[in-house]
Amino acid sequence: MKVKRIWFISLLLHLGLVLTVFFSSSSFALSKDIVLLSDIAYGEFEQQRLDVYYPAVKKQAAPVIFMVHGGAWRLGDKASKAVVKNKVAHWVSKGFIFISVNYRMLPEAQPLEQAQDVEMAIRFSQQHAYKWGGSAEKFILMGHSAGAHLVSLISARQNDDITPWLGTVSLDSAAYDVEKIMNSDNIPSFYEKAFGFSSVYWMTASPSHALSKTMPPFLAVCSTSRKDDACLQAKTFVEKALQYGTDAQVLPVTFSHRKINVKLGADYCYTRDVDAFIKTLHPSVEALLSSEQRPQRWSTKQQRCVDG
Repeated sequence: MKVKRIWFISLLLHLGLVLTVFFSSSSFALSKDIVLLSDIAYGEFEQQRLDVYYPAVKKQAAPVIFMVHGGAWRLGDKASKAVVKNKVAHWVSKGFIFISVNYRMLPEAQPLEQAQDVEMAIRFSQQHAYKWGGSAEKFILMGHSAGAHLVSLISARQNDDITPWLGTVSLDSAAYDVEKIMNSDNIPSFYEKAFGFSSVYWMTASPSHALSKTMPPFLAVCSTSRKDDACLQAKTFVEKALQYGTDAQVLPVTFSHRKINVKLGADYCYTRDVDAFIKTLHPSVEALLSSEQRPQRWSTKQQRCVDG
């Protein structure tokens, strides 16, 4: 009975990812103060494209948020409203550059190849950031779900070809330890499709196994409403990162897996908590966010922001 229950939960999570992509792909109106450059090629494959959002009045050496969408390593799109709408409205209006990237997905490319695509996109974006008013040295990596796994893996292994970035925000990954998941008795079917049956591959694709030194500051956002162990995995990964001297922390939130992506950037305490982390990454980032006021849902008693 327990196995059937886990399988059913896995199926619901997968269907949720599909529905999120399907219902969140509509276009939306941009502010006149924001410029969009669409479908910039960073590689030879059709999927290797990225979108750049920047202020109409260009800044100089502005920080760059580099966003990687999720979708079970098989679905998703850089232009999805759930991926970009609130984030662009929030950060680009404050002077940030926002880049949203597509990459090859299953069945064409396995997760390790997807990570290579994302690394290629980061290198390309750093080389061209000055054209959009950004700085190659002020990148902040961000990803949701499968995209969170990819930026976590990239952060853990730190390819020397990439200019060091300021920090990473991982939005609700449950794949910090792929090997442990694949060795469990209840393997989600879409994990088998993504990671196959090689234990060597599982370890190589696991951020927790790739982590062997200090990495850039890391924020692991996790949903407390999920039925799997997303927050436990995040906590375990962060604890290991701390052992290597990384400034790492876990941010548990009550939002669902989907809403963690959709709501980020909207007027929620959750957004303020992510901004509080981002502020610590560089003085110029802190300056752009310093004008923010405490939201109405700030709890004076607890001295922290509480959604709900």
